[in-house]
Amino acid sequence: MTLWSGRVTHGLAREVEELLRADDAELFYYDVEGTRVHARRLAQAGVLTGEELRELERLLDGLSWEPGDEDVHTLIERQLGEVGRKVHAGRSRNDQVATAFRLYVADAAAEAIEAVVRFARTVLDRAEEEADTPMPGYTHLQRAQPVTVGHHLLAWVEMLDRDLARFRFAREHAGPSPLGAGALAGSTLALPPPPGGTMRNSLDAVADRDFALDYLYACAVLASHLSRIGEELVLWASSEFAFVRLPERAATGSSAMPQKLNPDVAELVRGKAGPALGRLTGLLATLKGLPLAYNRDLQEDKPPVFAARRDARLSLEALSVLVGELAFDRGRLAAACADPLLLATDAAEQLVREGVPFREAHERIAEQVRSGTFEAPASLHARPSPGPGGVHEALAEARRRFAR
Repeated sequence: MTLWSGRVTHGLAREVEELLRADDAELFYYDVEGTRVHARRLAQAGVLTGEELRELERLLDGLSWEPGDEDVHTLIERQLGEVGRKVHAGRSRNDQVATAFRLYVADAAAEAIEAVVRFARTVLDRAEEEADTPMPGYTHLQRAQPVTVGHHLLAWVEMLDRDLARFRFAREHAGPSPLGAGALAGSTLALPPPPGGTMRNSLDAVADRDFALDYLYACAVLASHLSRIGEELVLWASSEFAFVRLPERAATGSSAMPQKLNPDVAELVRGKAGPALGRLTGLLATLKGLPLAYNRDLQEDKPPVFAARRDARLSLEALSVLVGELAFDRGRLAAACADPLLLATDAAEQLVREGVPFREAHERIAEQVRSGTFEAPASLHARPSPGPGGVHEALAEARRRFAR
């Protein structure tokens, strides 16, 4: 069965059928919900009787996914039987798929918001435990100035907070309904608007995929953030740093080297950033040359979004286990912070407080470092926590943000 076979009398070649078949099983639930909304609109307009609507809703409640049809729209109409032959009045697969896909993206964005919040709270728990644990801060991967583990982990939380804003934007902009746009120019049937109202322009309603780009952008930036976190965890777990010990529930061994404990979770999360960026650029490239309104190229919009949703969920959940059970080696971290050169900038600033111009203070300390005579004044070893108000105040403020 195909929904468009009224115009085409001959069967398609097998190779063409394979190309046309959509990989859209994940849209099934959302297309069922879109069909339910449309059926109620048809009943309000008198196209369906009350009895037919009740029968349709009963059948919709019992539908199940099964492979073999060209797409989920075909599957749903086929499973609805005789009454299903009436439900496509006043709509097209063009506004139907746009509606289902928007519902899907809104749900995917909501799922990502919840997962980001859960991971951020895990990081906040660890930041609180290690709020005052000293560690070196780095620039150019060279020891630079002392910070604390808590302060460093709070930097991760700030990245995640921005990710939340992007997913909230994507969820909001997936909200408008394309129902009523039909194939491209609406319908002559006097159907009421869908809940939440229709989009302003019917051509744009079936052609727009900005909401999918918004979601893929949010996923791509999240993936880049999680990749940076993964890279730091790989470094910290290495023998050269040895700042953390990996939990066995979130690490693997080696098939050849019995001593190994590998940070596979961190590495895979780092590796997934590449495909995440590719999905965004790939869909942008697909969309850039399409004339209005609908083109079959848009069938390619869904697989990257499906994959992005899966990777975002798996990455956040697995990282939550890894970060939540990391063991920080406080002795090793303290030893790394014992390098007096970490206080070179502080020593220069002490000279500034004594009235020395900063450039001259910088040159004096640099000369001491070059000659090997630099010794950090004892008063500098009780360095306060970095950041306005210190790490504890920053923790409390972050807790308030992620409690919402």
